[in-house]
Amino acid sequence: MSGFGFIAWIIIGIVAGWLAEKIMKRSHGLLTNLIVGVIGALIGGFLANNLLGIDASGNWIVGIIVATVGAVVLLFLLGLVKKKA
Repeated sequence: MSGFGFIAWIIIGIVAGWLAEKIMKRSHGLLTNLIVGVIGALIGGFLANNLLGIDASGNWIVGIIVATVGAVVLLFLLGLVKKKA
């Protein structure tokens, strides 16, 4: 997702974090949604590029979808770690 600027990363991160929060039925604040969304964008971008060959850079809709999928994966993994701890 390198085709986006800093402001776009923030907007996509907030939207993706919020969507992942709703999908996973969690309750977080705006800052946590931003962090989860941006990290999710990195995870989703890595998975999309390496497993599916999809380039999400520069396309807002694909970027939000990829970031949301990555954020859901992140929240799922964090849930597994939290259960074991």
